[in-house]
Amino acid sequence: MAHLDEQAGLPRGALAALPVLLAPMVLGAAVLALRPGAPTGVAAVVVATIAVAWYLLGGAVSAAHLARGIAARRALRAIRGEVAVAPEPVWICDADGLVLFQNAPAQRSFDDMTGRQILMLLARFRADAQGQLADLSAKAMRLGHAEIELPGDERLSLSCSPDAPLQVWALHRAGFDEGHVAPDGDMPQDDFDAIPVALLRLTADGRICQTNLAARELMEGLLADDGADQNLAELLDGPGRPLADWLADLCAGRAVNLTEMLRLRHPDTRTNAMKDRHIQLSVARDPADPGRLIAVMSDASALKTLEAQFVQSQKMQAIGQLAGGVAHDFNNLLTAISGHCDLLMLRRDKGDPDFADLDQISQNANRAAALVGQLLAFSRKQTLRLETLDLRDTLADLTHLLNRLVGERVGLTITYDPALRAIRADKRQLEQVIMNLVVNARDAMPQGGDISVRTENVQLSAPLSRDRVTLPKGDYVCIRVTDRGCGISPEHLDKIFEPFFTTKRTGEGTGLGLSTAYGIVKQTGGFIFCDSAIGEGTTFSLYFPAHARPAATVTALPQAAPRPASQLQGNSRATVLLVEDEAPVRAFASRALKLKGFDVLEASSGEDALEVLDTCGRTIDIFVTDVVMPGLDGPAWVQQAKERHPAAAVIFMSGYTEDIFVEGRTPVAGAAFLAKPFTLTELTQLVEGQLAAGSGGRRH
Repeated sequence: MAHLDEQAGLPRGALAALPVLLAPMVLGAAVLALRPGAPTGVAAVVVATIAVAWYLLGGAVSAAHLARGIAARRALRAIRGEVAVAPEPVWICDADGLVLFQNAPAQRSFDDMTGRQILMLLARFRADAQGQLADLSAKAMRLGHAEIELPGDERLSLSCSPDAPLQVWALHRAGFDEGHVAPDGDMPQDDFDAIPVALLRLTADGRICQTNLAARELMEGLLADDGADQNLAELLDGPGRPLADWLADLCAGRAVNLTEMLRLRHPDTRTNAMKDRHIQLSVARDPADPGRLIAVMSDASALKTLEAQFVQSQKMQAIGQLAGGVAHDFNNLLTAISGHCDLLMLRRDKGDPDFADLDQISQNANRAAALVGQLLAFSRKQTLRLETLDLRDTLADLTHLLNRLVGERVGLTITYDPALRAIRADKRQLEQVIMNLVVNARDAMPQGGDISVRTENVQLSAPLSRDRVTLPKGDYVCIRVTDRGCGISPEHLDKIFEPFFTTKRTGEGTGLGLSTAYGIVKQTGGFIFCDSAIGEGTTFSLYFPAHARPAATVTALPQAAPRPASQLQGNSRATVLLVEDEAPVRAFASRALKLKGFDVLEASSGEDALEVLDTCGRTIDIFVTDVVMPGLDGPAWVQQAKERHPAAAVIFMSGYTEDIFVEGRTPVAGAAFLAKPFTLTELTQLVEGQLAAGSGGRRH
């Protein structure tokens, strides 16, 4: 509003003309006081003329100032509405630089400047404010607009014209978009709702000032249309500290992290239960109002799920590595146990009183080897011998065994798809998976019931997503094992494939059955899912990629087995270099090979093996070596030894599997692999086979 004199009620411009009007009166009074008898005549006429002229000049000046004041008020009323809605701070001054009006952003940023000189504002930014003001005013009078750069990439502009009675000052902040906003600094609600990103305007303490449609939909009705009387801190859990503190630091410029992952707890309208959702909140200071904040929200629940899956996969990978290491050590022990048992059984016939005890030792060693195989299956490090299988033949071979497993109180039904396609799998491991599932189904029905094993072709025209995995579209062969037992509770359903997890009583289960099945199916390239309901039963569904059936082949007539190398070479005995860091395993393997007529040289490491080659002065026919050893491993020393003995055959043995080699291929051409634990017969037969395969090019 225009600045008025409170006592006289006159515009400030009219008051400026009073000295001009009073000057002749003061001058005449002074003359009469000094010369009371001054002659009249010409002097009086001159004085009267000057007085009249003076009064006329004062009236003209007063009228001009009054006209300018009226014009200023009219101009102020004309532009006041436009300035009020401007998003940047704006001041309206008279021609002398006195602030007549300022908008809300200017009031919030620089307090009330009304009635004060604009020079006081400029002095906050520039030390030479007086000179800058003079230069700006002169330039604006010539060009109509002038501006100067301020610290912080801000600009102060002055707009005026020679005919206009007002000056318009505006402060432009860096990065500000000069668009129209509502008088209170908020965007019109229709435009705000049209933005497809969830946006909120907040105060420094977290009070919600404005929300758009996307934000209200994201919060599923928790936000009011106007956001009145709501605080964001009451809806979201803070980032390890109260949300209001973080927002206050942001508003004050003390916070470094402008994005936080927060948690929103609210009812799930579909299940009437509480569920956790995670909201990613990115906050920045509002360029239209530095005292407020603009927040962008996005649903980060999927990201948190992926993070949880990644953490779980890392944990399972660590457990798998542990299981593989334990299996390796156990395989070495089982090799020594079963091997020395075989040596004892060679010296006794079945009528010997000790033969039955030795047989029990051998059988229990085999059972322990099967348990180690389950550990390797869980860690997905067991050796799979994939072949093209017809599930109808596989299940037909298993039917008799499965019927014996389920017992008399449980019925077993196996249904085949007549046009069932083939799959690629390890037959022995697949049989183990099916047996595990059938045994679990039997245990779920202690009072008896029916188990159904059904196979069918499944064609997916689109990817199928469930249980955190996605099946690519294509053709699959599905095996479903269904029971009508007690079912699995929802809180246990997500844990059934974890190792050592079991709902059976102590002593009734190892907790490795389903985790083993999971490892075998995944290593084969398939998928396994479980659907269960309490009191209704459980269905396990196994999906394997479908393959074309192999062409019929003609089985060749059996041929005579090749003679051992020791016999092929006349009276000479083949020489074996045995390298094994585990002394019990080395002792058993050495005795087994010597019993079959081989000359055996022993070494406990790769370095010892190379030293034996340098000192023995003999031609080595075959290297039998462990893979993982301290110092030089098996492939490393064998590659050096092959430079001096290129014709020697090679057998690698390990408690791990062939996956220990890069891409599953042995690093030496023609080398064979023997997995621990192995028996005396398996060792000697493989050695004889490798020698026979290369005997044609070997001389002694």
